[in-house]
Amino acid sequence: MSGAPHERFEHVLRALGDQVSTPAPIVLIDVVEENIRRMQAFAEAHGKAVRPHVKTHKSVAIGRMQLDAGAIGLTVGTLSEAEIFADAGCDDLMLAYPIWPAGTKAERIRSLAVRTRLTVGVESAAAVDALAAAMSDDAASLGVVVEIDCGARRSGVRPEEAGALAARAREAGLDPRGIFTYPGHGGSVGKPEGAAADQAVALRRAAASLREHGIEPSIVSAGSTPTASRSTDDVITEIRPGEYVFNDHDGVRIGAAEPEQIGLFVATTVISDQGHPHVIVDAGTKALAREGNPDRGYGQVPSYGAHLSLLNEYHGFVALPEGGERPQVGTRIVVVPHHVCPVVNSFEELLVTDRAGSRLERWPVDAQGQLN
Repeated sequence: MSGAPHERFEHVLRALGDQVSTPAPIVLIDVVEENIRRMQAFAEAHGKAVRPHVKTHKSVAIGRMQLDAGAIGLTVGTLSEAEIFADAGCDDLMLAYPIWPAGTKAERIRSLAVRTRLTVGVESAAAVDALAAAMSDDAASLGVVVEIDCGARRSGVRPEEAGALAARAREAGLDPRGIFTYPGHGGSVGKPEGAAADQAVALRRAAASLREHGIEPSIVSAGSTPTASRSTDDVITEIRPGEYVFNDHDGVRIGAAEPEQIGLFVATTVISDQGHPHVIVDAGTKALAREGNPDRGYGQVPSYGAHLSLLNEYHGFVALPEGGERPQVGTRIVVVPHHVCPVVNSFEELLVTDRAGSRLERWPVDAQGQLN
């Protein structure tokens, strides 16, 4: 990551001056707006709807930007995320997760299904039966989408089994709306194209399986930013990208984004230099999570041609190239995250500015830490 993008980040950091206390996530909102418009335009050009995943930004304000741009609804990963965005006025939410209605979740699902169009993921007969029981006499108000495994080997049934599970949901009184999948095996270099192809094949088979049981899927939902540009098969009705709103180093590395499309970086400060081959900054796992590995690091420091080679909870080790510039203690520097989603979840607020650093607003991370 060299040239204009990281120089822009440094310019923004200088322009904001003492308004920033580190570590802090800095959002370039004009870049975010462009990312949102670009994805929406791509999807519409290919006849797809966009249902962005809020797990990346967890921000009501950014969710509204996506809806205003044309998104048909939002994707969430937890009931608590769904509650926050429903409270904010989103009237179409998909919980793309195999929810189990235990504890307080049964009552919360019932409440959500009354005040928004709620669709939840299922991938087992047990979950279908539990959801139907949780909904009591109002099962028809809850939509379900069957999760299928398209090759990521995470959750999800085989595509050929989707119809039988959707039929069971119908018999239980629920509203079977379709299918969804997550091509998680497309998240590394050279893999998105193959994962997208696997996704299309699996979704076609699953849709056929539903039709064999007399169910026409109104939702055929494809996932992930890395495969979004290849999710154009006719069977797909919608895409659920998340990271595209900010993008990150891994997205650039695998070809899902360009460096100038990165809309978030983390500002840090050098707080120790004991003459080792590294200096220490004030961003560790509490700020950056632990995305990466020892070979490629845990975050990029492009202005110094460096990366974070090790993270403790509050310390980040910037491994400096031999003979390169050495930042002094007190210097504020830019870290480009490898994976932006856990970084955002580490903070209570986003520091929102633009490419010029001409303004600063503080937006809450409304769904920060909302895990159940």
